[in-house]
Amino acid sequence: MLGIKYIKFDAMTYVMHYKKGKLKVEGKGLAFYSSNRKSSIVAVPLGSNDIPFIFSESTSDFQSISVQGQITYKIEEPQKLAEVLDFTVDNYGTRKTKDEDKLEQRLVNEAQTATTSFIQGMQLREAITNAQLIQQKLYEGIAESETVKSLGIRIMSINVIAVKPTPDMAKALETSTRENLQQEADEAIYKRRNFAVEQERKIRETELNTEIAVQEKQKQIAEKRMEKEEMEEENRKKLRLMKVDADIEAEDKRKSLIDIKIENDKKMADVDKYKIAAKLEPYKGMDWKVINALSANNSAQNDIAIAFRELAENANNIQNLNITPDLLQEIMQK
Repeated sequence: MLGIKYIKFDAMTYVMHYKKGKLKVEGKGLAFYSSNRKSSIVAVPLGSNDIPFIFSESTSDFQSISVQGQITYKIEEPQKLAEVLDFTVDNYGTRKTKDEDKLEQRLVNEAQTATTSFIQGMQLREAITNAQLIQQKLYEGIAESETVKSLGIRIMSINVIAVKPTPDMAKALETSTRENLQQEADEAIYKRRNFAVEQERKIRETELNTEIAVQEKQKQIAEKRMEKEEMEEENRKKLRLMKVDADIEAEDKRKSLIDIKIENDKKMADVDKYKIAAKLEPYKGMDWKVINALSANNSAQNDIAIAFRELAENANNIQNLNITPDLLQEIMQK
């Protein structure tokens, strides 16, 4: 009834209560009685806020692009902000002005200002493919801005969601990119075919080299086999020659042995001849009859034989000789 009302703020709101133009109390989450006629209340929200933005820029090749993103900020010095913008509320907590919208617009303007010179130094293709770099430059520009520092806020993060050309340019880029991709695909197919042909050539060359190596190995094996056969034949020849030499040597030794044996036999014969001659030497001048008489073979048959010999020696002087069969049979039996 007197215009006095009890008002309460949450813990995320920084409150400054002025009475008769003087600051009576300030802090977070305050609650107090206030009169519209004598009091003025400033309520600054302390929580983090997100500001979406989208603005257009021109690149160095005179092409328009749109930069879309989001700024996240937090009010850390509400006293500074309250000195720049009006955050006054009534006894019901309703804001009397829309200066909060001004804050957001100022941050968007600072973001655009921070990126204008940078984007204008880039070409279209470079700009739309470097959103991360634009985001970094945008954050550095806002964080170092004196205007932002004077507002008593802290930039928590800036996210660039998209960097897009105009629809017509996007369509042209798509066509150009599609043609380039098609060309790259054709080149890839060509390279793949060339690679396949090259690999086929290498495989064939490897096969030919393998065949040549196999033929060379077979040739070496044949040469080794021939060398082995020649060596074996040479060894067999040497063995035959050694056998022939051995046979010749054996025959020579046998011949020498025979010669020695013949020589010995001759010597033995000479010895026997000498013995016989020595034995007969005393009888050389004697009559055989004396010799026969001296021998121990004195028998009737021997005497008859001697008689027949004398008859034969004197056959020319004998005119008539009669020898009966009975005499011969008797002699034979004896």
